[in-house]
Amino acid sequence: YNIKMWKRFQDVFNVLPFAAVIDEKIFCVHAGLSPDLNAMPQIQDIDRPTDVPDSGLLCDLMWSDPDADISGWAENDRGVSYTFGADVVAKFLQKHEFDLVVRAHQVVEDGYEFFADRQLVTIFTAPNYCGEFDNAGAVMAVDESLMCSFRILKPADKKSLDKNDSSRPLTPPRKR
Repeated sequence: YNIKMWKRFQDVFNVLPFAAVIDEKIFCVHAGLSPDLNAMPQIQDIDRPTDVPDSGLLCDLMWSDPDADISGWAENDRGVSYTFGADVVAKFLQKHEFDLVVRAHQVVEDGYEFFADRQLVTIFTAPNYCGEFDNAGAVMAVDESLMCSFRILKPADKKSLDKNDSSRPLTPPRKR
């Protein structure tokens, strides 16, 4: 691997969509919703490539999080964007005539986790995230009738992740 390959990946990421809609019913996004999102064309109108700003629509699409303990919008503990309640999800779905919000962005123990009466699902694909969590990962499939199913990526045993386990090559230490 080299810097040229890294730059190629960056070129690809710079043109990936910020959100997608499946069959006009499932809204897919990295993080969550935004109080600044009034119409779907706003997402298409974001200039590319661009840096993610500290606030506003794009920031929220990348950093907002659902919160079962609130209604409406609140400050996010991450220090950027917002958290939103189940009521926000319900209003968003009704306004845009969607059935489901699919997001990623947060470690969830079982690989996927529903929110807001199954109107939003968080999917996290990385089991044993950063070698520090015992979480499963998951992948969601959507069939022709928009039925969603999940394939679970089970976490590895803590023992197999142990640095001293000789069956697994060690990651070289970071250069300082």
